[in-house]
This record gives sequence, structure tokens and C-alpha cells, in this order.
Amino acid sequence: MDPKRLDAALAAEFGGTAAERRAIVRSARDLADSGNPSRDRGHALTVPDIIRHLSDAPDDSSLPERWNWWMGALDVAYGGYDYFTVRFIEGDDEAELRR
Repeated sequence: MDPKRLDAALAAEFGGTAAERRAIVRSARDLADSGNPSRDRGHALTVPDIIRHLSDAPDDSSLPERWNWWMGALDVAYGGYDYFTVRFIEGDDEAELRR
């Protein structure tokens, strides 16, 4: 998982603030390091994989909402993914995300 490549891909595809992208990149890196995607889905987490899945979220979703939507789907399917949701964006005006 290349954090710089993921940040650039997120910015190009979904925009969002630098703080939002930083939070998503951090969660993605933690998720990749956990080994859960490899164990549950049979392959390592990749940047194109993340972009593809976030693209499936409702069109009017913010970047953190897209990420949390995907983590929710993974949590329902496999369990143990709620830990990787983004609940706090450091540096943004609104400290906590509304669910």
C-alpha cells in the first residue's frame, strides 16, 4: 500500500480535504497491515481496489462517508472492520463525523 499513490488517487477521484484524505490513507494503511483483506478476500489491498469500492458508495457521499460505507459492508460480510472506520478528522472544522 503506497500512501502517496493512494492520496493522489483519492484526490483525483473524490476530492475531499487534505485532512480527510490523510485520515483515509491512515485507515487504509492500518487495514492493509492488519492482513484482514488478504485473509477474508483472498488478496492484498491495492489502490485500484480501494478506488473501485469507494466508487460504489452513494454518489452524494463525502470521502469519509464513502470509506465508512465500504467498511460497513466489509464488517457485515466478515466482521472486524468497524475498527477501521473514520470517526475523527484531525485538522477539519468538524472534529467528529456524523454517522
